[in-house]
Order: sequence, then structure tokens, then C-alpha cells
Amino acid sequence: MAVTADMVRQLRERTGAGVLECRNALEETGGQIERAVELLRERGLAKAAKKAGRETRQGLVEAYTHGGGRVGALIELNCETDFVARTPQFRELAHDLAMQVVATNPTFMREEDVPAAVLEQEDDHERFLAESVLLRQPFIKNPNVTIGQLITEKIAQMGENIVLRRFARFELGGYTDA
Repeated sequence: MAVTADMVRQLRERTGAGVLECRNALEETGGQIERAVELLRERGLAKAAKKAGRETRQGLVEAYTHGGGRVGALIELNCETDFVARTPQFRELAHDLAMQVVATNPTFMREEDVPAAVLEQEDDHERFLAESVLLRQPFIKNPNVTIGQLITEKIAQMGENIVLRRFARFELGGYTDA
């Protein structure tokens, strides 16, 4: 099947990949858009894994409040260059992550942060981790994708390592002195 410009455009809109990457994926899959989407996703994950060790010293701190200022979150999202930090895609990701923190109130950033003693007290480890670990949570805008997968997809799209460094959630009356 011949690859048309319209097919390349559709694939680009769905994946955010470059024109040449889309054209090559469509040619490899015989013009099947769904298979091409999956192929580009796999390649993007491979690219993201290669970038994982790169240093991230740029980025931004994003604040999000909800409920008339009754609850809010601050997140620090890092990337490799200030150029990427200023892009609308990076800013949207930071906003979405801050909104996620407000909506879901995670306790831990990653699975490794959960103390063994806490995990031992839980009957359903998978459910507990999916609820309390930010990178394991389903994304509120697309529950089929976890926050960790969302960040990995953005790394592949933007071509730079992206690290969610830290987060804090604030709620009026929610402070307790331990």
C-alpha cells in the first residue's frame, strides 16, 4: 500500500513523531496506522531509555490550586535545557502533573520510596502502590496511561530526559504535626 501525505499527517497528530519517522513506520507496517502507532511508541520508549541517564538541571516549578485556593500543589519538573523548559508541551506536562498531585494526593514519588514496613501492612500491594505512588497512578486525563508512562512518552516526543524531582500538596486544615 502506498503511503500518502494524509496518512503521515494522521500518524503525526496521534503520536507527535517527526514526518520522516511517521513515513518510515507506515512503510514498515504496510500503511496500517494502528501498527505504525505501536511501532513508534516502542521506538519512543527505546529512545527515552537511552536518555534516562542524562543530567537534568533546567526545568520549572509549577503551582496549581483548586477549589478557590483551598488545595494546591507545587512540583519541580526538570529537563536538560532551558529551551525545552520554555516549550508549551513541557509547561503543559508540568501543569498536568501538579493537577494530578492535587486530585490524587499521592504519598510517595516512586515505588522505591515506600518503606518496607508500610508495604507489609497493606493487604493489596498493587492497589496500594497504584493509589499512593505518583509514578504508578493512572493519569487523570487518560486512565489508560500511568504518570510514569506519560513522562516517558514526553521524553520520547521532546528528545530530552525529563525528571519529576519532587512535589508537595497543601490543603487548608490538612496540616498535622507528627
